[in-house]
Amino acid sequence: MINNDIIRNIRYAFDFTDSQMIDIFSSAGHQVTRSQICDWLKKDNDPSYVSLSDFQLATFLNGFINEKRGKKDGEQPIPENRLNNNIIFRKLRIALNLNDTDILEILELADMHISKHELSAFFRSPNQSQYRQCNDQILRNFLHGMQKKIRNSQPKEL
Repeated sequence: MINNDIIRNIRYAFDFTDSQMIDIFSSAGHQVTRSQICDWLKKDNDPSYVSLSDFQLATFLNGFINEKRGKKDGEQPIPENRLNNNIIFRKLRIALNLNDTDILEILELADMHISKHELSAFFRSPNQSQYRQCNDQILRNFLHGMQKKIRNSQPKEL
């Protein structure tokens, strides 16, 4: 998946403002501006669209973990320079404190049905024989299901 799509999905699901996005980045030790955030959130065909690097997305996800779970004591994790869907999925799982059952329920909301064994293969070490690469469809459906779950659970403003 495109990094910009991932950050767009997370922002929409949690209804983050520009200021909250800036705070999430800064909680991971990275300063960004409102204009950077706006450029990352623009559609691909917009002339001022700027592609979000793996390092920047990893920084955001580390900040998202800090935001949702609290900053851990000691040294903060170093953002990865290269991301894949498995790492992104793992960081989202940690940030949202999800277990296998929770993730399967979220995937069900997006009409995606996988087994617990298939799911656990995404979170294994790449060295293990049971490891499986998470494809874009799984991550996209997880993000879509997460949006449905979170946006539907928020009280509606009248």
